[in-house]
Amino acid sequence: MTAPLGYGAQPRAPYATDPDKSVGRLVPEPESPTRTPFQRDRDRIIHSTAFRRLKHKTQVFVYHEGDHFRTRLTHTIEVSQIARSLARALRLDEDLAECLALAHDLGHTPFGHEGEDVMDVCMAPHGGFDHNAQSLRIVTLLERRYAEFDGLNLSWETLEGLVKHNGPLTDADGTPLGKFAKTGLPFAIRQHALKQDLRLDTWPSAEAQAAAIADDIAYDAHDLDDGLRAGLLSLDQLCEVPFFADILAEVDARYPGLEEPRRIHEIVRRSITRMVEDVIGEAVRRLERLAPQSVEDIRRAGEPVVTFSPAMTAREKEVKSFLFANLYRHESVLAVRREVAAVVRELFAAYMEDPGKMPEEWRRGLDEADVDRRARRVCDFIAGMTDRFAIEEHARLFDHTPDLG
Repeated sequence: MTAPLGYGAQPRAPYATDPDKSVGRLVPEPESPTRTPFQRDRDRIIHSTAFRRLKHKTQVFVYHEGDHFRTRLTHTIEVSQIARSLARALRLDEDLAECLALAHDLGHTPFGHEGEDVMDVCMAPHGGFDHNAQSLRIVTLLERRYAEFDGLNLSWETLEGLVKHNGPLTDADGTPLGKFAKTGLPFAIRQHALKQDLRLDTWPSAEAQAAAIADDIAYDAHDLDDGLRAGLLSLDQLCEVPFFADILAEVDARYPGLEEPRRIHEIVRRSITRMVEDVIGEAVRRLERLAPQSVEDIRRAGEPVVTFSPAMTAREKEVKSFLFANLYRHESVLAVRREVAAVVRELFAAYMEDPGKMPEEWRRGLDEADVDRRARRVCDFIAGMTDRFAIEEHARLFDHTPDLG
């Protein structure tokens, strides 16, 4: 196998997902005369309400802290660009990779990971909360735009990649793996499995793997960028991390005296380039060894094929540790996180006590005695909120809303 790099259109690799061989949709529909199934899925995601809401959902910094920091939407667009680049280099289906990148954060709550953590605690007695499972719930149930079905009725391959882009969720006997070994599979995934088999015991397509690693690359580099521009990180601190120290030395040697904004951008873009090129190189090595002739060979490989090399895996772990200690755990970030955690927690308690405080369409059909169903409805309502709407709702219901403006 030759290295699949290049700039022009290339034939799809035999291990790529073929849109002409899609398993199909849960609700059968006529095929589009102008778009492949994955192009159609991508368009449905982009036009969804949940996608638009990403504009006002936190990545690291809450919406009021500045217009130039990343939101879930800008992060998602950046992930999709990296995913397409990886897919093009490896001769995968670019549309499926882009589609999965665009959908990967649809299930996030307001206020980033803090909102998710609080929601998981609130929902612990009622089946828990997982943002990836919530993404599945959105695209299969909560989006209500079409006359003939709930959700977006996406293709099987898109749903498969959305659910298990980080790897198998169960073993061959159906026993949950990894973080779900103790808690069991998330509610939304269990419910959907009753209607459709997404083969939770296999690896996903190479396109899904490309989207997953693109997410890691994007948030490592861009959270660093935001942290530096916010003044919570300094360029001097980067010397503590070998990966960044090497790049910083390279930039300073080539561009001595470069002004700081350009210096930051050079570090960020070179970080992305190094990680992307590492993934491509490692994927080529793994593909040469595996010699897959179909997407099924990818699913049954027993390990990912689109991933970092062992050396970059170690470097990337150091990057994450640095960002966790110096950015995500920075006192100014933690102070805001504590305030927004209270917002989510108190909204959940208020709606659980009196569902009438939710809009009529959200409380319709609730049985007062079915606490689990009520909790899931409240969870869906809050998880769909933007940061701004959550603050406005809290101010409507309480007189002690934190001042984040």
